[in-house]
Amino acid sequence: MNRASDNENFINGKYCHNRIRSQSGCQSLNLFLFTLSEAFAKIGVDTMTVRLPSESKIEMSTSNDSHAEILIVDDDALSRKILAQVLTSAGYNCQVCGNGAEALEMIHAEPPSLLLLDFDMPGATGAEVLNELRSDQHQAVAQVPTIMLTAHGSEESEVSCLHAGADDFVTKPVNAAVLRARIETQLRLSSMRRQLETQNDELERWRRDLERDLAAARLTQQSLIPQKPLVLPGWEVAACYRPVIQVGGDIYGWLRMKDGRTLFWIADGSGHGAAAALLTTLAKLLFHHGKVEHNSPASVMEAVNNDFRSIFGGRSFMTAMCVALNHTNGSALAVGAGHPPLLIVRHNGATESIPSVAPPLGLIERSEFVETPLDFKPGDAFLLYTDGLFGSSKNEERRLTPRQLEKMLDHSAPTAEVLLKRILERATPNPAEDSLSDDMTALAVRRVAPE
Repeated sequence: MNRASDNENFINGKYCHNRIRSQSGCQSLNLFLFTLSEAFAKIGVDTMTVRLPSESKIEMSTSNDSHAEILIVDDDALSRKILAQVLTSAGYNCQVCGNGAEALEMIHAEPPSLLLLDFDMPGATGAEVLNELRSDQHQAVAQVPTIMLTAHGSEESEVSCLHAGADDFVTKPVNAAVLRARIETQLRLSSMRRQLETQNDELERWRRDLERDLAAARLTQQSLIPQKPLVLPGWEVAACYRPVIQVGGDIYGWLRMKDGRTLFWIADGSGHGAAAALLTTLAKLLFHHGKVEHNSPASVMEAVNNDFRSIFGGRSFMTAMCVALNHTNGSALAVGAGHPPLLIVRHNGATESIPSVAPPLGLIERSEFVETPLDFKPGDAFLLYTDGLFGSSKNEERRLTPRQLEKMLDHSAPTAEVLLKRILERATPNPAEDSLSDDMTALAVRRVAPE
């Protein structure tokens, strides 16, 4: 008689297929096999070596989860002991109990790594025990991986196990190879779930930190953006600033030059978020510094370009457009660097477009900045804006061209604010239907017509 094979055949259920019909006969056979199992364990017989019908041998080696805590719940004492011995010999730490009430107490005291739960038990059935576990408010209890043990091999029984909340099931008589494989699978999935939860917690902490950083960057950027329209005798100024997120890469402003002219400027840095906000902070500092040392819009742009390139070495850039306006007589000079065209609407309905000649700031050294002379009569207006106004919608079919935007300028608008409002209504999407795909900033300046 091959003792190891006999013990394995109990786990695989070969003897249960014999034609022994009496209950006493089965109990005697089980007791005899359990005695053999205990004896073989003392002399180091590998009870987890399984012989399949083909007599091939599968070594069920211990894995990284071999020290996992497994709770075996079965009303049959002999089945509990043999399952515990088989799994213990594989390196698992096993605990046993004989009913659902005791199992719930043990799980609440210390949730196991995995639960082997008999489906048919007197008192609280396996399904009732599992339903209570799955509804527990403590996540560690509610998510205990559970393999249901059932003596019914029908599809209805399998569906019942899964509906009860089981992660998997094993039919009796238990095949040791199948049981071990399914235990390892559930332990692996449980480990992956814990890792995912840990990563989710880390992502949540990262998100909260990012929100704090963006909030701080937003406050910084808001302090740089003009909070009130400029009061300029004989002129109206209106502005709009809409970042995609809390902070953006657009910025605008106005500066008083040494000769008394007002320099209206707008810039669009590459990117979004906190990094782009830092670029806008730098842009404002550079424009302020440039207007202090230079007295023409071209020289100011040249100074900003040189400083920007010296800092980033061509690794970053920004587009910009500025207009130096003499508010007393309406004369102006416009300079652009890779920026969307300056749009002009005349009081008689005519429109003009002034393109940028120079490349974006920070790309190349010694860029040539060309000044375009302009003259504004009462009722004339100009529009500085970023390219977010072209592609303000995520729907590419709505993307505008500078020519289309130019046609949207309404010369009949009575104020700069109305002029800006009307073009934004035509160019931007309905917030309820669509959302911005890029930061959008626009600045309208209009010479007041005499009453």
